[in-house]
Amino acid sequence: MEVVAVDIGGTHARFAIAEVENGRVVSLGDPVTQQTAEHASLQTAWQAFEATHGQPLPKAAAISVASPITGDVIRLTNNPWIIRPSLIPERLGADTYTIINDFGAVGHAVAQLPETDFDHLCGPDTPLPALGITTVCGPGTGLGVAQVFRTPTRYHVLSTEGGHVDFAPLDAIEDALLKRLRAKFTRVSTERVVAGPAIVAIYETLAELEGRAVPSRDDRAIWTEALEGTDSIALAALDRFCLSLGAVAGDLALAHGATGVVIAGGLGLRIKDRLIRSGFDQRFIAKGRFQSMMGGIPVKLITHPQPGLFGAAAAFAQEHCS
Repeated sequence: MEVVAVDIGGTHARFAIAEVENGRVVSLGDPVTQQTAEHASLQTAWQAFEATHGQPLPKAAAISVASPITGDVIRLTNNPWIIRPSLIPERLGADTYTIINDFGAVGHAVAQLPETDFDHLCGPDTPLPALGITTVCGPGTGLGVAQVFRTPTRYHVLSTEGGHVDFAPLDAIEDALLKRLRAKFTRVSTERVVAGPAIVAIYETLAELEGRAVPSRDDRAIWTEALEGTDSIALAALDRFCLSLGAVAGDLALAHGATGVVIAGGLGLRIKDRLIRSGFDQRFIAKGRFQSMMGGIPVKLITHPQPGLFGAAAAFAQEHCS
Protein backbone atom coordinates (compact mmCIF):
# COMPACT_ATOMS: atom_id res chain seq x y z
CA MET A 1 0.00 0.00 0.00
CA GLU A 2 1.30 3.46 -0.86
CA VAL A 3 0.94 6.39 1.52
CA VAL A 4 2.00 10.04 1.45
CA ALA A 5 4.35 10.57 4.38
CA VAL A 6 4.58 14.15 5.68
CA ASP A 7 6.87 15.53 8.38
CA ILE A 8 5.96 19.08 9.46
CA GLY A 9 8.34 21.02 11.68
CA GLY A 10 8.81 24.62 12.64
CA THR A 11 10.83 25.46 9.52
CA HIS A 12 10.35 22.68 6.97
CA ALA A 13 7.63 20.38 5.68
CA ARG A 14 8.94 17.20 4.10
CA PHE A 15 6.98 14.89 1.80
CA ALA A 16 7.67 11.43 0.36
CA ILE A 17 5.81 8.41 -0.96
CA ALA A 18 6.15 5.35 1.28
CA GLU A 19 5.15 1.73 0.77
CA VAL A 20 3.86 -0.09 3.84
CA GLU A 21 2.55 -3.58 4.60
CA ASN A 22 2.10 -5.89 7.59
CA GLY A 23 2.58 -3.06 10.08
CA ARG A 24 5.98 -1.99 8.76
CA VAL A 25 7.60 0.32 6.23
CA VAL A 26 8.78 -1.47 3.09
CA SER A 27 10.32 1.52 1.34
CA LEU A 28 10.52 5.32 1.48
CA GLY A 29 10.85 7.39 -1.68
CA ASP A 30 13.02 10.44 -2.20
CA PRO A 31 11.93 13.32 0.05
CA VAL A 32 10.82 16.75 -1.13
CA THR A 33 11.49 19.55 1.35
CA GLN A 34 9.47 22.77 1.43
CA GLN A 35 9.81 25.90 3.55
CA THR A 36 6.73 26.24 5.75
CA ALA A 37 7.04 30.04 5.55
CA GLU A 38 6.45 29.83 1.79
CA HIS A 39 3.04 28.15 2.13
CA ALA A 40 -0.18 29.33 3.73
CA SER A 41 -1.24 25.89 4.93
CA LEU A 42 -0.65 22.15 4.78
CA GLN A 43 -3.14 21.98 1.91
CA THR A 44 -1.17 24.34 -0.34
CA ALA A 45 2.10 22.57 0.52
CA TRP A 46 0.42 19.22 -0.28
CA GLN A 47 -0.71 20.60 -3.64
CA ALA A 48 2.82 21.81 -4.37
CA PHE A 49 4.16 18.32 -3.61
CA GLU A 50 1.55 16.78 -5.90
CA ALA A 51 2.64 19.13 -8.69
CA THR A 52 6.25 18.07 -8.13
CA HIS A 53 5.23 14.39 -8.04
CA GLY A 54 3.59 14.74 -11.43
CA GLN A 55 0.64 12.39 -10.82
CA PRO A 56 -2.26 12.03 -8.38
CA LEU A 57 -1.14 11.23 -4.86
CA PRO A 58 -2.19 8.11 -2.95
CA LYS A 59 -5.39 8.56 -0.95
CA ALA A 60 -3.64 7.78 2.32
CA ALA A 61 -1.68 10.18 4.50
CA ALA A 62 0.81 9.67 7.33
CA ILE A 63 1.43 13.06 8.92
CA SER A 64 3.83 13.95 11.73
CA VAL A 65 3.40 17.37 13.31
CA ALA A 66 5.60 19.39 15.68
CA SER A 67 2.76 19.84 18.17
CA PRO A 68 0.68 17.95 20.69
CA ILE A 69 -2.12 16.05 18.94
CA THR A 70 -5.20 17.07 20.91
CA GLY A 71 -8.72 17.81 19.71
CA ASP A 72 -9.60 18.92 16.19
CA VAL A 73 -7.53 22.10 16.12
CA ILE A 74 -3.78 21.51 16.04
CA ARG A 75 -1.63 24.60 16.40
CA LEU A 76 2.01 23.92 15.71
CA THR A 77 4.44 25.00 18.41
CA ASN A 78 6.89 26.83 16.12
CA ASN A 79 4.87 27.21 12.93
CA PRO A 80 1.74 29.33 12.21
CA TRP A 81 -0.11 26.56 10.33
CA ILE A 82 -3.33 25.24 11.86
CA ILE A 83 -4.35 21.65 11.05
CA ARG A 84 -7.86 20.27 11.53
CA PRO A 85 -7.74 16.46 11.33
CA SER A 86 -11.46 16.17 10.52
CA LEU A 87 -10.87 18.17 7.33
CA ILE A 88 -7.98 16.04 6.06
CA PRO A 89 -10.19 13.86 3.78
CA GLU A 90 -11.80 16.97 2.26
CA ARG A 91 -8.70 19.16 1.97
CA LEU A 92 -6.09 16.54 1.07
CA GLY A 93 -8.23 13.88 -0.57
CA ALA A 94 -6.92 11.26 1.86
CA ASP A 95 -9.54 8.64 2.73
CA THR A 96 -7.28 7.07 5.37
CA TYR A 97 -4.85 8.95 7.55
CA THR A 98 -2.70 8.90 10.66
CA ILE A 99 -1.61 12.08 12.40
CA ILE A 100 1.05 11.90 15.08
CA ASN A 101 3.38 14.13 17.08
CA ASP A 102 6.69 14.58 15.28
CA PHE A 103 8.76 12.88 17.95
CA GLY A 104 6.15 10.19 18.28
CA ALA A 105 6.94 9.54 14.62
CA VAL A 106 10.66 9.45 15.39
CA GLY A 107 9.82 6.92 18.10
CA HIS A 108 8.23 4.68 15.46
CA ALA A 109 11.37 5.05 13.35
CA VAL A 110 13.52 4.04 16.32
CA ALA A 111 11.33 0.97 16.82
CA GLN A 112 11.44 -0.17 13.18
CA LEU A 113 14.83 0.84 11.81
CA PRO A 114 17.72 -1.67 11.86
CA GLU A 115 20.74 -1.26 14.13
CA THR A 116 22.76 -0.05 11.14
CA ASP A 117 20.80 3.25 11.28
CA PHE A 118 22.27 4.11 14.68
CA ASP A 119 25.73 5.26 15.77
CA HIS A 120 27.10 4.73 19.27
CA LEU A 121 27.56 7.86 21.43
CA CYS A 122 28.28 6.63 24.93
CA GLY A 123 27.54 3.92 27.46
CA PRO A 124 27.84 0.24 26.52
CA ASP A 125 28.40 -0.29 22.79
CA THR A 126 25.48 -2.71 22.54
CA PRO A 127 22.21 -2.69 20.56
CA LEU A 128 19.22 -0.85 21.96
CA PRO A 129 17.30 -3.07 24.39
CA ALA A 130 14.76 -5.43 22.85
CA LEU A 131 12.41 -4.95 25.81
CA GLY A 132 11.54 -2.00 28.03
CA ILE A 133 11.72 1.74 27.48
CA THR A 134 13.93 3.72 25.13
CA THR A 135 13.95 7.51 25.52
CA VAL A 136 14.08 9.48 22.27
CA CYS A 137 15.00 13.16 22.30
CA GLY A 138 16.40 15.59 19.81
CA PRO A 139 17.18 19.27 19.39
CA GLY A 140 15.90 21.10 16.33
CA THR A 141 13.74 24.21 16.13
CA GLY A 142 12.46 22.90 19.47
CA LEU A 143 13.33 19.93 21.70
CA GLY A 144 11.35 16.80 20.86
CA VAL A 145 10.86 13.95 23.33
CA ALA A 146 9.16 10.55 23.08
CA GLN A 147 9.32 7.05 24.56
CA VAL A 148 9.37 3.66 22.87
CA PHE A 149 8.05 0.81 25.03
CA ARG A 150 8.89 -2.64 23.67
CA THR A 151 7.10 -5.80 24.80
CA PRO A 152 7.77 -9.37 23.64
CA THR A 153 5.01 -9.09 21.02
CA ARG A 154 4.96 -5.46 19.82
CA TYR A 155 6.05 -1.91 20.58
CA HIS A 156 4.20 1.20 21.74
CA VAL A 157 5.20 4.83 21.22
CA LEU A 158 4.33 7.50 23.77
CA SER A 159 4.51 11.06 22.50
CA THR A 160 5.42 13.65 25.15
CA GLU A 161 6.17 17.33 25.57
CA GLY A 162 9.22 16.62 27.72
CA GLY A 163 11.14 19.43 26.06
CA HIS A 164 9.03 21.89 28.04
CA VAL A 165 9.99 20.76 31.54
CA ASP A 166 11.92 23.28 33.66
CA PHE A 167 15.60 23.83 32.94
CA ALA A 168 17.91 22.93 35.85
CA PRO A 169 21.31 24.72 35.84
CA LEU A 170 24.27 22.73 37.12
CA ASP A 171 27.07 25.32 37.42
CA ALA A 172 27.75 29.06 37.57
CA ILE A 173 27.71 29.47 33.78
CA GLU A 174 24.28 27.87 33.54
CA ASP A 175 23.13 30.02 36.48
CA ALA A 176 24.07 33.07 34.38
CA LEU A 177 22.31 31.60 31.34
CA LEU A 178 19.16 30.97 33.36
CA LYS A 179 19.23 34.55 34.67
CA ARG A 180 19.46 35.92 31.12
CA LEU A 181 16.65 33.70 29.86
CA ARG A 182 14.39 34.31 32.86
CA ALA A 183 14.51 38.06 32.21
CA LYS A 184 13.00 37.36 28.79
CA PHE A 185 10.71 34.36 29.31
CA THR A 186 9.94 34.24 33.08
CA ARG A 187 9.64 30.44 32.95
CA VAL A 188 12.63 28.76 31.34
CA SER A 189 12.12 25.31 29.86
CA THR A 190 14.85 22.95 28.66
CA GLU A 191 13.86 23.85 25.09
CA ARG A 192 15.15 27.39 25.73
CA VAL A 193 18.61 25.89 26.32
CA VAL A 194 18.73 22.70 24.24
CA ALA A 195 17.31 23.59 20.82
CA GLY A 196 18.81 25.22 17.76
CA PRO A 197 17.78 28.83 18.53
CA ALA A 198 19.16 28.50 22.09
CA ILE A 199 22.73 28.88 20.85
CA VAL A 200 22.14 32.66 20.71
CA ALA A 201 21.46 32.98 24.45
CA ILE A 202 24.36 30.67 25.28
CA TYR A 203 26.69 32.72 23.05
CA GLU A 204 25.56 36.03 24.54
CA THR A 205 25.92 34.69 28.10
CA LEU A 206 29.48 33.50 27.50
CA ALA A 207 30.42 36.78 25.81
CA GLU A 208 29.03 38.75 28.75
CA LEU A 209 30.97 36.62 31.23
CA GLU A 210 34.13 37.40 29.24
CA GLY A 211 33.33 41.11 29.20
CA ARG A 212 33.06 41.13 25.42
CA ALA A 213 30.64 43.32 23.50
CA VAL A 214 29.08 41.25 20.73
CA PRO A 215 26.77 42.35 17.91
CA SER A 216 23.33 40.84 17.63
CA ARG A 217 23.67 37.49 15.83
CA ASP A 218 21.15 34.96 14.61
CA ASP A 219 21.43 31.29 15.48
CA ARG A 220 22.44 30.20 11.97
CA ALA A 221 25.49 32.47 11.97
CA ILE A 222 26.60 31.24 15.39
CA TRP A 223 26.10 27.58 14.49
CA THR A 224 28.12 28.06 11.31
CA GLU A 225 31.01 29.70 13.16
CA ALA A 226 30.89 27.09 15.89
CA LEU A 227 30.98 24.15 13.50
CA GLU A 228 33.70 25.76 11.39
CA GLY A 229 35.70 26.72 14.50
CA THR A 230 36.11 30.33 13.35
CA ASP A 231 34.86 32.00 16.54
CA SER A 232 36.10 30.93 19.97
CA ILE A 233 32.97 32.07 21.81
CA ALA A 234 30.74 30.25 19.30
CA LEU A 235 32.83 27.13 19.78
CA ALA A 236 32.54 27.41 23.56
CA ALA A 237 28.77 27.88 23.15
CA LEU A 238 28.61 24.66 21.14
CA ASP A 239 30.48 22.78 23.87
CA ARG A 240 28.13 24.20 26.49
CA PHE A 241 25.13 23.18 24.35
CA CYS A 242 26.43 19.60 24.21
CA LEU A 243 26.92 19.52 27.99
CA SER A 244 23.37 20.71 28.57
CA LEU A 245 22.00 18.17 26.08
CA GLY A 246 23.79 15.40 27.98
CA ALA A 247 22.28 16.55 31.26
CA VAL A 248 18.77 16.82 29.80
CA ALA A 249 18.97 13.44 28.06
CA GLY A 250 20.04 11.86 31.36
CA ASP A 251 17.20 13.54 33.24
CA LEU A 252 14.68 12.26 30.69
CA ALA A 253 16.09 8.73 30.89
CA LEU A 254 15.71 8.83 34.69
CA ALA A 255 12.15 10.14 34.45
CA HIS A 256 11.16 7.50 31.87
CA GLY A 257 12.90 4.56 33.52
CA ALA A 258 14.75 4.05 30.24
CA THR A 259 17.31 1.36 29.48
CA GLY A 260 18.28 2.95 26.16
CA VAL A 261 18.46 6.49 24.77
CA VAL A 262 18.42 7.79 21.20
CA ILE A 263 19.41 11.31 20.18
CA ALA A 264 17.57 12.34 17.02
CA GLY A 265 17.18 15.32 14.71
CA GLY A 266 19.26 16.93 11.99
CA LEU A 267 21.10 19.07 14.51
CA GLY A 268 22.17 15.96 16.39
CA LEU A 269 23.77 14.62 13.22
CA ARG A 270 25.56 17.93 12.59
CA ILE A 271 27.15 17.97 16.04
CA LYS A 272 27.86 14.22 16.34
CA ASP A 273 31.64 14.55 16.50
CA ARG A 274 31.41 17.37 19.03
CA LEU A 275 28.97 15.39 21.20
CA ILE A 276 31.47 12.55 21.51
CA ARG A 277 34.28 14.90 22.62
CA SER A 278 32.36 17.53 24.60
CA GLY A 279 31.64 15.94 27.96
CA PHE A 280 28.10 14.97 26.91
CA ASP A 281 28.70 11.50 28.36
CA GLN A 282 29.87 12.79 31.76
CA ARG A 283 26.84 15.05 32.09
CA PHE A 284 24.55 12.19 31.01
CA ILE A 285 25.68 9.89 33.83
CA ALA A 286 26.21 12.58 36.52
CA LYS A 287 23.04 11.74 38.45
CA GLY A 288 24.38 11.31 41.98
CA ARG A 289 23.40 7.98 43.51
CA PHE A 290 22.29 6.70 40.09
CA GLN A 291 25.57 7.35 38.28
CA SER A 292 26.44 3.65 38.04
CA MET A 293 23.02 2.81 36.63
CA MET A 294 23.24 5.65 34.09
CA GLY A 295 26.63 4.40 32.95
CA GLY A 296 24.99 1.14 31.90
CA ILE A 297 22.57 2.76 29.43
CA PRO A 298 23.51 2.63 25.72
CA VAL A 299 23.10 6.04 24.07
CA LYS A 300 22.76 6.11 20.28
CA LEU A 301 22.44 8.70 17.54
CA ILE A 302 19.92 7.93 14.81
CA THR A 303 21.55 8.39 11.41
CA HIS A 304 18.65 7.71 9.05
CA PRO A 305 18.31 10.86 6.92
CA GLN A 306 14.51 11.12 7.31
CA PRO A 307 13.36 9.54 10.58
CA GLY A 308 10.28 11.78 10.74
CA LEU A 309 9.02 10.66 7.34
CA PHE A 310 9.94 7.03 7.95
CA GLY A 311 8.33 7.14 11.37
CA ALA A 312 5.11 8.75 10.13
CA ALA A 313 4.79 5.95 7.59
CA ALA A 314 5.58 3.39 10.31
CA ALA A 315 2.86 4.84 12.56
CA PHE A 316 0.37 4.60 9.68
CA ALA A 317 1.44 1.01 9.00
CA GLN A 318 0.99 0.02 12.64
CA GLU A 319 -2.48 1.63 12.81
CA HIS A 320 -3.89 0.61 9.43
CA CYS A 321 -1.84 -2.30 8.05
CA SER A 322 -1.15 -4.57 11.04
